[in-house]
Formats: sequence, C-alpha cells, structure tokens
Amino acid sequence: MDKKKTFFISTPIYYVNSHPHLGHAYTSVVADAAARFRRLMGEESFLLTGTDEHGEKIVQTAAGEGVSPRELADRMSAKFRALLPRIGVEHNRFIRTTDPEHQAAVQRFMQKVYDNGDIYFGEYGGHYCYGCERFYTEKELENGLCPQHRSAPTYISERNYFFRMSKYQDWLKQHILAHPEFIRPERYRNETLALLDSGALEDLCVSRPKSRLDWGIELPFDKNFVCYVWFDALVNYISALGWPEGKPFAGYWPEARHLIAKDILKPHAIFWPTMLRAAGLEPFRSLNVHGYWLSRETKMSKSLGNAVDPLGMIEVHGLDVFRYFLLREMRFGSDAGFSEEALIARRNSDLANDLGNLFSRVLAMAARYCGSRVPAPAEYGAEEIRLRELALRSFTIFQEEFAGFGFSVALEALWELVRSLNQHVDASAPWNLFKQGKTAELETTLYILLECLRKIALHLWPVMPASAGRMLEQLGSSLPLPYVFPHSLREERELFGLLKPGAILAPSSNLFPRLESPDREGPLPAKSKGTSAKKVPVTPEARELPGQAEYSDFQKLDLRVGCILEAEKHPEADKLLICKVDLGEEEARVIVSGLAEFYKPGDLAGRRVIVVANLAPRKLRGVSSQGMILTAETGKTLALLAPDGPLPPGAKVS
Repeated sequence: MDKKKTFFISTPIYYVNSHPHLGHAYTSVVADAAARFRRLMGEESFLLTGTDEHGEKIVQTAAGEGVSPRELADRMSAKFRALLPRIGVEHNRFIRTTDPEHQAAVQRFMQKVYDNGDIYFGEYGGHYCYGCERFYTEKELENGLCPQHRSAPTYISERNYFFRMSKYQDWLKQHILAHPEFIRPERYRNETLALLDSGALEDLCVSRPKSRLDWGIELPFDKNFVCYVWFDALVNYISALGWPEGKPFAGYWPEARHLIAKDILKPHAIFWPTMLRAAGLEPFRSLNVHGYWLSRETKMSKSLGNAVDPLGMIEVHGLDVFRYFLLREMRFGSDAGFSEEALIARRNSDLANDLGNLFSRVLAMAARYCGSRVPAPAEYGAEEIRLRELALRSFTIFQEEFAGFGFSVALEALWELVRSLNQHVDASAPWNLFKQGKTAELETTLYILLECLRKIALHLWPVMPASAGRMLEQLGSSLPLPYVFPHSLREERELFGLLKPGAILAPSSNLFPRLESPDREGPLPAKSKGTSAKKVPVTPEARELPGQAEYSDFQKLDLRVGCILEAEKHPEADKLLICKVDLGEEEARVIVSGLAEFYKPGDLAGRRVIVVANLAPRKLRGVSSQGMILTAETGKTLALLAPDGPLPPGAKVS
C-alpha cells in the first residue's frame, strides 16, 4: 500500500436468519464514520462488511419458510447489501461466507492449523444450544439453561474435531495485559480477562458431522464433516483481504480494527486471537465493542414489537440527522435508549438551535455587511486569538476521541465550540460594529466565525457527509472528490486562514428546520382545550361490517410457532399461567395466558403453540407478558392452536 498509513475496519458479518434492524445500521454507520475520519486524516482506509450464511439456524429458518438454505441466504444477503447505500455506508468489500474464495481460504486456514497439530479428532458429550450453535459446559449454564436464550440445551454426544484453544490461554492473557488497546472499552477487556481467569480454557469443537448438518464448508481433511460456523465466519476478516498472498492483506492487516456488539465478545476476544496464533498469524490491532440500543429499557427485538426500522426513521428525519443521533446519543461501549422523541429533541437542540442557527446568523450578517463575500481579516485581536485557541482545543479533542471510537465525546467537544461561537456573536455584536463604522474589526470577527464554521463542517463530514458538503458549499468552499484533500484533518486543526477572501457565500442558510414531536396517540385528532369532540354521523355506505378486516390488517400480525419450555401458576391470579416460550430467539419469552382452568403447568412443557409475537408488552397482575398464545374455545372448553407438523420454534405463520 506504498508508504501511506493504512486503516482497516470491519463490521461483524451479519447472520442472515433475520432482517436488518437498528443494531445492524448502527454498527455499519460507526464503521463508515471511522473509515471516513481516517481518510480525512490522510490514511488509506478499508471498510469490510458482509453476511454470515452457514449453520443450523439458517437451515431451520429456511425450513420454516419452505425454501432452501441457499435461497434464504441469497435473499437475506441482498437485503443487507441494499441497506448500506441507504444509510450512507461506503464499503470497500461486501463478503459472503458462501463466496468460493472465502470457502477456499477457510479450508486453507483449517488445514494449516491441522498441520500444526492444533486440531484433533475426539468424542465429546455436551449441552448443545441450537440458538447459539455451540456446546456449553455445566459451569456455563445458568440453572441448567443457556445464558443467552434462557432455554434448556440439548445433550448431544458425538465424535468431532477439536481446536486446542486451551494451549493458547496463557499467551492470550499476557497479550491482553501487554496491549491495553487490544480490547476496548476497558470493561470488555476486564470481562475477557475474567473469562480466562474463571477456569481452564477448554478446547473448541470446530466441526459438525454431515449426518446432522451439511450446510457448511467441508473440512479439507475429512469430507464427512463441515466447519463450525464461528470458525468459518471469523476467517472472513482475512479472506476478504486475499490471505495469504494478497497485497491488501499485507497492507491492511497490521492495522486491523474489528467492530462488534457486546453479545459476540467471546468468539472475537478468545476464539479469533487463538485461531490466528495457531495459524502463525499476527493478531488484529484492536477489538472495539459497543452496547445495545434499548427501547423502554429493553433490548430491541422485532419479535417483541419494539424494534426500530432504520429506513423508516431516515425517511421521516433524513439520513444525516439519523446518523448524527446514533453517534451522539450512544456513549460507545454502553447501552443507549432509542426513541423518536429523543431523536427530535437532539435535532432541535444540537442541529437546529445550535449549529443551524449559527450558520444562519453568520451567513445573514455576511450578506448584509459584506455582500455575501468572505471578508479579508485584519490582525487578530485578543478575542479572535482566544477563539482560535478554543477551536484548536476542540478539534484536538475531537480527533483524539474519534480515533479511539469516543464518538459521543468527540461531538460534544465540537459542540462546545459551536455554542461558544454563538456566544461570541452575541458578545461581539457585529451589528453594532457596523453602525460604529468599525469595518476592519467587523470583517475580522466575521472571518474568524466563517473559518471556524468551515473547519466544523470538515470535522462533521464523517458523521454527516451530505450536510457537511452543503455547509462547505454555503461557505464558498468545496469537498473535492474522490476525497483528495489539500490538507489532512490533523493539519487543518493547526492552520487558520485557509478560507479565501472574496469567495462567494450563500446569502442564507436553513440546514435543520425544527420539528415537533409526532402524535402517536392513535387515529383520532387531539381535542383543543375547552372544546368537545363532535359526533360524526356514519352513513350506511361508510359503516363497516362487524368483524370485517382488510388483508393489510392481517399482515400486521407476526404469528409464529412457539414451544412452551415450562409453565407455572401466577401467584396473584388463579386463572393465569406464566409460560416460558421458545420462539427461536436469543431468549425465551415470558407470556402470561389464561390457561390455568384447562391445563396443568406440567402438561404444557414441550407443547407447540401459535403465538402473536408482535404485541406490545403489557403487565398482567404485575408480570410483564410478551405476546399472546392463541387458543380456541366454546365457553366450556379451550384448546391450544398448534401447527400440524414438527416446525421449529420461530417458524412464521402465514
């Protein structure tokens, strides 16, 4: 890659058993912003993303939809690829684990580890969670349940191939201790060290017999087995760079940064570095771990009805506002709450009141006092020098924090400057300088304001590309494409006076109009104070038949096959049972249902049922219920509705 500094950023490859949601959008936007920032800093950046398409969950989901695993993978991978341009992500490579070159790289990688003596054949019996697609030890289970899905795993005993991961436990611990930036934020570094200290690191089962699963990459040394999905998926980070001979691998891998959500910490922090070590490869530079987006204090899930459609938010509020909110609202590494009201509040406060207002005021004054031309500054006075020092401090903090994935802190540092510039307008009162005929002082004040706005726009380009471009155009500047900047962002923070006097400015600016919070209370219009709603006569033509529904009404329901794992009586209601239901998700649902008169709790374990999965959670006698189990009744009898066949939990009802 010549001698230019490189930067490699990867998202996790997204599993194709579900549709893209806010979490996927956030991770991809973060990766894009990081890559754009490094490009501004004068580095050669490479952004990798893609889809993970093998494994048992894909087979189960495809069977539930009546299609082949390949058909499901093709359709869902296309959805993830189509999302990227709509959220402003400019990637260098979109990889699929079904790509022939990736599969060849996985086989080559496994053969290398096998030849090094770190893969062996053995027999193993363990608790297997189909949702996680991995074995759990007794120590890892919580009350006999999978810690992720809260469901009982299946005990499986079979002969498989194993990776000697335990061999590298001491090396990994020492590497983490010697490289504090290897896993960040620090809480996830400490969590990984705690996992290593909790007991001897066990060897990892890295194959599945074809007799049980044939949707995967065949082992190069035994055609009767396929590769474990994680051992397959993690190799994408080097196969996408053309490992082992590819020039991109040699240029980019030494500067590799992985970006993941906290739920896949263990595979990336433990499996992957030990795999690389066993293959004789250097580990990645850093693993960067973010938290969850929450809705009503709960992790977002489409099946819980609290998931956010990123494209819907973008359609209403615009792409750049959406991207700014994601990077500003979540403190990287921690969980954050998402609501449309919070997005609107952030838009109105930060973008409309602060930044948009500043642009509007400064350009309007430049139009009035300088004919919409950049004025030529005189010698800077004490106040202009103070603003320069404040700007330098703001840009320095921004660049340091952004480089370390501290996006929220970086933007807050930038907004300290924005607010200070608004205060400077009030304090310097250019309108009074104009009245007093202090032309040189007026033009110097306006110049320093315009130059700071230009630099702010450049710093915002990784976050809000289109808006930053409009800001620069309004300031008589431009954003050279393809991204050939005369100065790196590092140089920009030191250099003042690059805005050319005489350049034509926009006469006005209206970048971020204010928005009111949406009314989400229902179809009826809100009543004005002191008035009452009028009754509207309903004509026979307008009256709907009782119980009549449109097809679109049915489409709103998310009906799924569930499996009741266990049930118990509600402590506060004789007619209610509290059921734990597996819907093929990470965690079992708690659903409260009026079944106690007709079923004993012990009779329900293992029963297949039909569940309305997208009802908003509601409390029934103090217990939050996350769905509805469908039944049929005559008044004297009640029966569960169930599928006519062995469909897996989570299969869609249509």
